[in-house]
Amino acid sequence: MNLFEKHKTALLTLRLPWPPSVNNYWRSMVMKGRVQVYLSKAGKAYRKAVDEAVFLQPGTSDPLTGPLSVTITAHAPIRRAYDLDNLPKGVLDGLGHANVYEDDSQIDDLRVFRGSVDPPAGHLDVRIQTL
Repeated sequence: MNLFEKHKTALLTLRLPWPPSVNNYWRSMVMKGRVQVYLSKAGKAYRKAVDEAVFLQPGTSDPLTGPLSVTITAHAPIRRAYDLDNLPKGVLDGLGHANVYEDDSQIDDLRVFRGSVDPPAGHLDVRIQTL
């Protein structure tokens, strides 16, 4: 057991829908010679789904403070190769938008695991703990 494991306190466990690909989460366009990056329709829909999942979870009215550990277990909708490193960005931004924590810069320990396949939609199990 390492130092992080010894000092974790479970705060929140959420089941979230499978996120859109990072390639589909953000869009960009050039306006007046500058690149503008904005949330896509899929990104907005995912944020709304995260907001709803957090709203239904008791005890999530105040944002968490201090250093956090986040563990994501990804249960893909289909059995195919996918990159685990593409999953966290939209999920962590969605949790911040849902006021789970003040800012995702609080996350000092981030772990992403590949779980079992869960057709047809897939899901993520997210566990947030204080350090």
